[in-house]
Order: sequence, then structure tokens, then C-alpha cells
Amino acid sequence: MAPRRARRSGIALLVAASAALVVVPALPAAAHNYLVSSAPAAGAVLTEQPGTVSLETNDDLLEVEDGAVIQVRGPDGRFYSDGCTAVAGPSAETKVVLGAPGEYTVAWKVVSTDGHPISGTWAFTWQPAEGVELGDGSDEPLACGGGSAGDAVVSTPEPSTDATTQGSDAAATSSPLDALWIGGGVLLAAIAAIGTWLVVRRRA
Repeated sequence: MAPRRARRSGIALLVAASAALVVVPALPAAAHNYLVSSAPAAGAVLTEQPGTVSLETNDDLLEVEDGAVIQVRGPDGRFYSDGCTAVAGPSAETKVVLGAPGEYTVAWKVVSTDGHPISGTWAFTWQPAEGVELGDGSDEPLACGGGSAGDAVVSTPEPSTDATTQGSDAAATSSPLDALWIGGGVLLAAIAAIGTWLVVRRRA
């Protein structure tokens, strides 16, 4: 009776592990969004007012109150976005009127489709052509509809000489989750291997 029970246990373990391995590949679909593109692109040089600054991720974003923020900061430390960030599917954008020439830093925060906030920064250079009207900017980030939003919602680093890598913060946030899926897959594969070995051993 004992060998038969052991064989049944091994078969049950193998079936459970196999079923779990089928389910695991679908789990990464719940991972955080990541940045696909931005406008202006990181490192771009603009000579005309862009009108808007926008970003696109790989999946739809959640529209929640104060969930999406795009702040554009100039070389003079002033903010040049209007304080309103609109979300449409996988994209988010804000209206801007750039001011002083130099490097501008865009800091963004959105809510991923899995409900987790993700953020990042990138930079571009503003070299206005002659006659282009310039914006005044504001000392503090603006709230949508007017007034001051107070402190910057997104931590905006001081402009630097290097364009920030797009999506670096989001990638860093996603890494622990990716590691969890990989670790779980390895564990389940090990369980499946042990189950197979038990079945083969009992049959022998």
C-alpha cells in the first residue's frame, strides 16, 4: 500500500505543479507599466514651442485624482507646465509654454494599470528661434485651474548636462516584481521535476 500511496502523491504533486506552471506565465501581465516614448524625446533640441509635453506607456493608465502629474522645469528653476495633466489610454500630457533657453527637465508620475504609481524623468534642450514668444513660468508648480500646487508632487532634480534615461525609475520599481515572478517560476519548475522523479522512481 505504501508504494501505491507514494506513487499517487507523486502524480498529484506533478499535476499541481504543471497546472501552476501554466498559470505563472500570465502573471507578469500584472506588472507595472513602462515608458515607451516621450515628446519631446529625451535629448531633443527644440527651436519652436512644443505646445504640450507628453509621454506614452505600454498599457492604459488609470485615471485617478492627482494620479497623473507632469512637471516641466527650466534651467532657471521655474516651472512651465499649466498644472493640468490629461490621461488618454496609455498616454498623459500637459500644456507648456517654455521660457528661458537651456535644458529643461520633465518629471512625471502616473498610475499603472495594476494600480501602482510609477515615475521618472527625462531632459531636452530649448533653443528658441528668433521671434518665438517665451513663457514666464512660475516659482512653484501650478495647480490645475490656477493657483499654486505647493511643493513639487514629483521630485524634480536640478537640471544637469546629461539627459535622464527615460523610464529608469519605473524600471527600478518593476525589478523586484519581475524577480518575484522569476523566482516563483524556478520554484515551480523544481517542484515539477521532483514530482516527475518520484513517479519514475516508483514505477521502476
